[in-house]
Amino acid sequence: MNGESMEKVIQHILSKEMKDVLMVQTSALKAIHDYMWKHEILQLMPVMLSSVTDPLSHSVYDSSITYAGQKLELTKSMILHKQMSMMRGDLKGIYIISPNIRLEKEHLGETGRHLLEFSQVDIELRDAKYKDFMGFTEGLYSYIFKFVKKKCKEELASLERKIKVPKKPFKIYESAMELKVEYGSSFDLELSKKEKDLFWVMDHYREFYDREDPVTKRHVNYDLVYPEGFGEALSGGERETDYATIIRKMGERKTDLEKYKSYIEISKRGLLKPTAGGGFGVERLVRFLTGRKHIRDISLFPRVPGEEIVL
Repeated sequence: MNGESMEKVIQHILSKEMKDVLMVQTSALKAIHDYMWKHEILQLMPVMLSSVTDPLSHSVYDSSITYAGQKLELTKSMILHKQMSMMRGDLKGIYIISPNIRLEKEHLGETGRHLLEFSQVDIELRDAKYKDFMGFTEGLYSYIFKFVKKKCKEELASLERKIKVPKKPFKIYESAMELKVEYGSSFDLELSKKEKDLFWVMDHYREFYDREDPVTKRHVNYDLVYPEGFGEALSGGERETDYATIIRKMGERKTDLEKYKSYIEISKRGLLKPTAGGGFGVERLVRFLTGRKHIRDISLFPRVPGEEIVL
């Protein structure tokens, strides 16, 4: 670290717009909690160390540690814990505001969307189909946008940002596979630049836990994408519950079965219940609400891939 690096950090913390950003963030979080309370969705505390975590669909640097002879992972997301928590038949749904650690490769610092650590709002609904969750999420986003627009008039004016409350239902693109052929691997960003409102993209080839329709072979999952070039907002799907299917999909994805033996055992016992869910980053939400160019601009202590961490 040099003096110039420290000076940049200090100026960032003391920047005039940061107070406005934090007010928008606080208002958005209040709206999330209020919406969950209204819909009787119960809050779980986050898990930050575990023997199982999200395998992710892209490579990151290893973030495992050894404690008392046991190898543990820093949480990349609570997807598996969400699903396992719904073994209880008396929960309508759960949510967590979960710290996630993903040691992303350095080049992702250039996207303006990636952080090494961020907070994710993870949601899981019992006995829900994809349409149920998508409708729930559209209501949540509309509620957040309305609340922030009303409560943060001065801050938004100072940030020169106008919030447009999204119209329901959101537009749906049915096949990520077809979009990838048409637009390439960055199809979500290309569409994000064109669209003026939030939209869904269905049918992504992803991790073993998203349900595959046994008849159509389509992946029953979805991404929610921000317009204006801001990119992905939320990822989710209906969950796989069948033991044989989970093992088969783990094999196809070359998943290390030993790392997921506790999850596999629960699946083998038939304890996993039909659910649908998803997760979205708080920082990406605040970035969109405030219209900031880079995600570092909305975090007081940003951890951007490839950048020096001073504080």
